[in-house]
Amino acid sequence: MTFAKGPEELLGPADMANISGLDFMQGILDGRLPAPPISRTMGYHLHAVAEGRVAFRGTPTFDVCNPLGAVHGGWYGTLLDSAMACAVQTMVPQGAAYTTLEYKINIIRSIPTGTEVECVGIADHVGRSTGVAHGEIRGVADGRLYATGSTTCIVLNIPRG
Repeated sequence: MTFAKGPEELLGPADMANISGLDFMQGILDGRLPAPPISRTMGYHLHAVAEGRVAFRGTPTFDVCNPLGAVHGGWYGTLLDSAMACAVQTMVPQGAAYTTLEYKINIIRSIPTGTEVECVGIADHVGRSTGVAHGEIRGVADGRLYATGSTTCIVLNIPRG
């Protein structure tokens, strides 16, 4: 994974207007484009990309725990938001992008720190103005389900500059 050292290294609107969502996500996976800074902070990375499907993998550490020592719900939410919204991104055409309007998560059980998980996002529908997706977090080693989620994203046209 390559990470941008600052905002100037991220793609701007003019660059985004000339690439499809799938090409954008594939560029991150291949290392041609920088990974989102949040993934470094939160300890997860893009693992797989296909049209309508994205997988991230990560291993929560003590640094993402709440005061009770359990993995914070925000870690689940951030991981699910990333996977579900990026699944929508893979289906937007050149000249468009997305942003999350809302998402919901259901935490089924606590992820033990040090457990590698995979979060898969799957786009259910992507149209001209909205995208809908769902996702789940499962243990890599045992397939155990830890959380599920759903999202609605807005699809935005990027003005060509």
